[in-house]
Amino acid sequence: MARKIKMAIVGATGMVGRTFLKVLEERNLPVEEYYLFASSRSAGTKVEFMGKEYIVEELKEDSFDRGIDIALFSAGASTSLHFAPIAASKGCIVIDNSSAWRMEKDVPLVVPEVNPEDIKWHKGIIANPNCSTIQAVVVLKPLHDKYKIKRIVYSTYQAVSGAGYQGYLDLEEGLKGAPPKKFPYPIAGNVIPHIDVFLENGYTKEEMKMINETRKILHDDSIKITATTVRVPVFNGHSESINVEFEKQFDLEELKETLRQAPGVVVQDDPENLLYPMPIYVSGKDEVYVGRIRRDESVESGVNLWVVADNIRKGAATNAVQIAEKVIEYFFS
Repeated sequence: MARKIKMAIVGATGMVGRTFLKVLEERNLPVEEYYLFASSRSAGTKVEFMGKEYIVEELKEDSFDRGIDIALFSAGASTSLHFAPIAASKGCIVIDNSSAWRMEKDVPLVVPEVNPEDIKWHKGIIANPNCSTIQAVVVLKPLHDKYKIKRIVYSTYQAVSGAGYQGYLDLEEGLKGAPPKKFPYPIAGNVIPHIDVFLENGYTKEEMKMINETRKILHDDSIKITATTVRVPVFNGHSESINVEFEKQFDLEELKETLRQAPGVVVQDDPENLLYPMPIYVSGKDEVYVGRIRRDESVESGVNLWVVADNIRKGAATNAVQIAEKVIEYFFS
């Protein structure tokens, strides 16, 4: 018989933290006890969860001294850098949603539909990838397995919820004429080709995250990748134009069928009836939607894909909970 599991949610009052709770309620993991943590600012908040009222505790260095088995973290990189190793040292498996650990050599970077086996070599911390990377690799993995990807060109159209609650407010208030507080320019009626900070090479940190994380998750450093990440005036749901060049030739119908069979993918591709994925219809869903699937006639073996997913669910909370399900399957059952 599986032993009873204790789970902590760190950052329980934030946008992703609250979605953790929602997804956990829906998926009903075999967890006996939950602990909800947040910063001192949010400590004392009452949260309805699993039919009970929980009082959010302040996250402290001794918070994990009570035999917690798994912790879902979504409280920012600095919190993760400090507290994740403390939790791991107490025997807790940390699933971290921040950028803190993603590119560390000893930390698995996991999307359960793509590389669940990487969970098995964790050393206490497992990283949840960037939201825009998660939805891309769910679609790219089956194609890489079949046709071997040579090059990827990412262009993203990312929702304001990806910048947290303040990003959401910038659009909401901006539509009423208020000046921006989160973004450097108004987002209402605008498109900002700038997510995260600019680096010396002219790319933003978000763009380099997509490039580096894709290679790490697909276990292939030979793939040539470039990216442009853009913030758009959409509340929720990231969209991506992904141009892929393959080593091998492909039949377009076979490629579409490969995607239809892929775990976590919904093909929505019927141009004749104007059917293609859009954030307004994907919001609240856990699957990754793909459409506008067409051959790139400018290269020998290329395809264009339009990929849309809920960035707070599959792009963050759901993916982390799916990792937790795999952790339970591998280590606690």
